[in-house]
Parts: sequence; C-alpha cells; structure tokens
Amino acid sequence: MNTSINETLSRTVITAGTTVLALIALLLFGGEVIRDFALTLTLGVVIGTFSSIFIASPVLVEWNIWRPRKSK
Repeated sequence: MNTSINETLSRTVITAGTTVLALIALLLFGGEVIRDFALTLTLGVVIGTFSSIFIASPVLVEWNIWRPRKSK
C-alpha cells in the first residue's frame, strides 16, 4: 500500500493543486453567482484529495485483513 501511495502521490497533489488554483481564480475573479459554486468545488477537491490519501488506504488495508478472517 505504501508503494502505491508513493507512486501516485505526486500526480494526485499536482492534479488537485492545479484544480484548486483554477477554482481560487473563479472565487476571486468570478461573479457573485459563481462564487458559492467555486467554494463548494474547492472544498470538495481538498476533502476528496485528503480522503483518497489518508482515509481510503487504511480502510482498504483493514478490509483485506478482516476479509480472510471472515471467510474462515
């Protein structure tokens, strides 16, 4: 799992970072109508990136440990 995270971490951070930069530009320079939408998307990208790196991996590891015990 650590190897997989290390291989994809840079791509994940770069992709999320460029998306957040575009959304911040929308927040700063967008109209009044688009600001709430851009803020929601920004929070979603940040929370989703955090979740995929720090939450999904430990859940998958624990699930793979639990599954063989269940089938016995």
